[in-house]
Amino acid sequence: MKITVSLLLLSTLCFMDLNAQCPEPNALIDVDGNKLCARMWEDSSIYNEQSCAGAYLDAYPKSDVPIMPPGWNDRISSLVVAPRCSLTVWSRSKKEGKKKKFASGIYYRLKEVSLGLLRNWNDQISGYYCEC
Repeated sequence: MKITVSLLLLSTLCFMDLNAQCPEPNALIDVDGNKLCARMWEDSSIYNEQSCAGAYLDAYPKSDVPIMPPGWNDRISSLVVAPRCSLTVWSRSKKEGKKKKFASGIYYRLKEVSLGLLRNWNDQISGYYCEC
């Protein structure tokens, strides 16, 4: 009986790791406990509790990144911005192309944020500036 319960608990914990949940904006801190301006994830889902999944990129206050780090260009699908902060993003490197300013809050699906006629911000971020 103990083995069955242990296996069930272990499988539940493993399954929980597959699901994600966006943190509250006021809970945004890095692994060292430093305040973040925003956190951006590579994955989103039609289910809010499964958004903010996969690898993530942290943006600190006053982060000015006109060219995304290697492997992050056009990869962001969900994001969270801390209170009293804003994240400005561009659709092209070097702060060119379309521009969007995200206020504090949770953005589960960038597919739902319009970039223009028939386009959205999913996998479109190529640079950013974060301020608090």
